[in-house]
Amino acid sequence: MSNDIDHMADNESTTGRRLDRSQYILEFCDTFEGPDLQSTKWIPSYLPQWSNTERARARYRLDSGVLALMIEEDQPPWSPEHNGGLRVSNLQTGLFSGPLGSTAGQHKFTEGLIVCEAQTEQRLYTPHYGLIEARVAAIADPACMVALWMIGFEDVPEQSAEICIFEIFGSDIGTDTAIAGLGIHPFGDPLLHDEFLKIQLDADVTDFHTYSADWTPDCVNFYFDDQFVAKVEQSPNYPMQLMLNVYEFEGAPPSPYPKKFLVDWVRGYQQADPAAARAKPASTVNV
Repeated sequence: MSNDIDHMADNESTTGRRLDRSQYILEFCDTFEGPDLQSTKWIPSYLPQWSNTERARARYRLDSGVLALMIEEDQPPWSPEHNGGLRVSNLQTGLFSGPLGSTAGQHKFTEGLIVCEAQTEQRLYTPHYGLIEARVAAIADPACMVALWMIGFEDVPEQSAEICIFEIFGSDIGTDTAIAGLGIHPFGDPLLHDEFLKIQLDADVTDFHTYSADWTPDCVNFYFDDQFVAKVEQSPNYPMQLMLNVYEFEGAPPSPYPKKFLVDWVRGYQQADPAAARAKPASTVNV
């Protein structure tokens, strides 16, 4: 763990603090038990408004209660015009774009984006504060990165920040250790600033581990296997959707296919305190 995180944890008296779920009520849960993805929970595509549904479509399998998000050898780049040879398999819990040819849409990751395929608005799970977590096994492949993150629904353009619950590059995985990224990127939100941290995890992250983010009106606390690891003292104040994905980067040395990001479960919770629940808009949920 970095010195910055150690220093912060000491100052906040959080060293050794464990995640307490007793203050929360489960509102979203997927254990991937069925023969296919639940269409009431997930959209199996990556920002299709900036590409098209077919090129952005996720490759995945479900087997014995485990989701495998995959990169396969014949999979096309999702948006070669804007992202080169990057290949992605992604699940997301919301979707918004403007009409064909407009510039309105979620997660403007680069300049010059135009809606290539208009999308039907979908709000499958768009919480406004809460606890979000997943139990996953990362990929020790230097060509790949896996992540769970949240983005603003962005029907209001300024509501565009990202909360990164975790991102792990295969090149940052060692023997029983790894570097994980987490924090906030503001994108077009003028009320937030970039606060992104990299922390050392003393574990074999290619085994299953739990990554959690406790998102409150004042801050976001991050946990690894229920152990506190970091805090950012700012918070997006609007509904956000989940993004769960694996990337393969262009130009990396060849390695065997398919590349599988394994996901045991994903969960979302809301505050159990009725007063806290009244203080924020209700989220759209599908349990």
